[in-house]
Amino acid sequence: MPAPQTYKNHARIVPIYHIGVFFPLAANLLWAAYRLTGDVTGDSVMSLIVALALLLMFFSLRVQVRTVQDRGIRLEMRLRLQKILPADLLAKSDALTVPQLIALRFASDAELPALVRDVLSGSLTTQKDIKLRVKDWQADYQRA
Repeated sequence: MPAPQTYKNHARIVPIYHIGVFFPLAANLLWAAYRLTGDVTGDSVMSLIVALALLLMFFSLRVQVRTVQDRGIRLEMRLRLQKILPADLLAKSDALTVPQLIALRFASDAELPALVRDVLSGSLTTQKDIKLRVKDWQADYQRA
């Protein structure tokens, strides 16, 4: 069982992706750039272009995965808010942004209405502010 999740340790690093894939791709880009300084040939230019494309794909893939994950979180939180919030807050909940919903997802059902009220009133604005106010952290070990 993983260690209990908190604000301090909730960021997820996937070693095989963030280290095992990134560093070889970055090294490949540096090597291709180095080879280009020695002799400009069609092969060395193409190697640099492919190395750059692979690194761009690495970052693009992460953005796409997070976008899909955020859409799932948005849906999950909208359904959760419908069950938990009183009618007055539910009517205003469409004003919550996706980053706010992502931060609110770590709150327990008991504390969620008060946090939503504070977010909508403007007293909590950033994801960090919201997450730091969560008292009963609801862990998520299945994030991408």
